[in-house]
Amino acid sequence: MVSIMDEALELEVGQRVLEIGSGSGWHASTIAEIIAPTGTRKEKWGHVYTVEIVTELAEFARKNIENAGYGDRVTVVCGDGSKGYPEEAPYDRALVTAAAPDVPQQLIEQLRTGGVLVVPVGGVYLYQRLLRVRKSAGGTVQENLGGVAFVPLTGKYGHRF
Repeated sequence: MVSIMDEALELEVGQRVLEIGSGSGWHASTIAEIIAPTGTRKEKWGHVYTVEIVTELAEFARKNIENAGYGDRVTVVCGDGSKGYPEEAPYDRALVTAAAPDVPQQLIEQLRTGGVLVVPVGGVYLYQRLLRVRKSAGGTVQENLGGVAFVPLTGKYGHRF
């Protein structure tokens, strides 16, 4: 799923990427290697901002990312990722690694024109679809990439329990 989402994001060197749901830090590290490849000059690097709502997971991800050598290309933030991370917006790309109840408009707002959001949308543990959302000056276009199963997105704009 990490590879599928990375491909759907259409990542390129130098992009700024927002990830919602850091988990272990693995996905953010794969993105960092694509947008800021090892061996390229730092001034050409992009950057990943990853937001994790669970304090222990955020620290776990931070340590793993540092140990993997991507600490200078990935910033881990502990907070409510359902709100995005407007402090560093706008982003070229954004992804959510938990199922949102709807396409998160606050993440669309944090994308640059021409940006891409990849997000699973659907019920709690029920049918969900992976969407690629492209932002243009005239609005957004959604593409259904198929059925998936993710844990639910929590926080202010996530699922209510």
